[in-house]
Amino acid sequence: MVSTEETLPLVPPSAPRRRRRWLTVLVWLMVVPFVIWTAARLLGLESGFPTVQLIAFTPYVAVASLVPLAIAILTKRIWPAVVVAVATIALAACVLPRMIADSDPGTEDGPSLRVMTVNMLMGRADPVRIVNLIREHKVDLLALQEFTEEARGALRRAGLETELPNTVSYPRPGVGGSAVYSRFEVSDKGYRRFSPPFGQAQAGVKVPGAKDLYVESVHPCAPAPTTDRDECFVDDLAAQPAATPDGPTVNVLLGDFNSTIDHEAFRGVLDKGYRDAADVVGAGCVGSWPYDDRWFIPAVQLDHVVADKRVGVRKVSAHQVAGSDHKAVYAELVLPKA
Repeated sequence: MVSTEETLPLVPPSAPRRRRRWLTVLVWLMVVPFVIWTAARLLGLESGFPTVQLIAFTPYVAVASLVPLAIAILTKRIWPAVVVAVATIALAACVLPRMIADSDPGTEDGPSLRVMTVNMLMGRADPVRIVNLIREHKVDLLALQEFTEEARGALRRAGLETELPNTVSYPRPGVGGSAVYSRFEVSDKGYRRFSPPFGQAQAGVKVPGAKDLYVESVHPCAPAPTTDRDECFVDDLAAQPAATPDGPTVNVLLGDFNSTIDHEAFRGVLDKGYRDAADVVGAGCVGSWPYDDRWFIPAVQLDHVVADKRVGVRKVSAHQVAGSDHKAVYAELVLPKA
């Protein structure tokens, strides 16, 4: 008698094990990049292109790390889950504090100072928009970067010098120009020269009822895929003046730092006695570059208002300016009394 039953092929016992092994490998391949990123952020290893540029996107990576964590948990890969969980927690510890307002913003009853910084993108930023922002927010002090001779004329015609008549300006072609416009009396402290063509206007400002104020319109060398540009990025940030929280002068640095809190070089600036105003009020993840629709890049915070630890912070906000790839950053500060 012949059987009509079909004989099913036997599955080798090793096949399920191989599938599980490959799944484990794939999960580890998803986890490892986040571990490397976390190590680079915590140890300040963002040296060279493209690491310096990439580390600016750490807040996005912190959120993205939840994906391999969820996959590792759902596939019951315990060790990958533990490792990526540690990375996620470490990244969250780096990012979350800047999204939470400090318990002591330092807003004692002192003279207020409304400041704004704008990178003009080689003078192309809309001068009327800048002046309208000055009027809308009653800005007392404006720092400009990539400030050209043409931009100075356009801002004058738009009425900037009517609003902020006191000026320290060093127009330059390209990206090297820098200026400070003030409602209050200013003294020209010169132009800090960095690796060509970068530089910063320096000014003393007399705010009624406040201690003497020293201001710089910050614009260090931008990191780029060449050795000298990588070195000058670090060197220029290291050359930023130190604050003197116990001294007679209050320091405020504002401008395009070409760096975020996730860069060790920028944290080195803060370690000189400063606080980042956006970090103080919980706005440390508000992007300022780029916002232009031509760019398909998540926004990061390259533009900052940095003040010595005696200065209080009431508010920080970012505003679009046509013609520039940077947003204007506005901050309301409280200065220590004279």
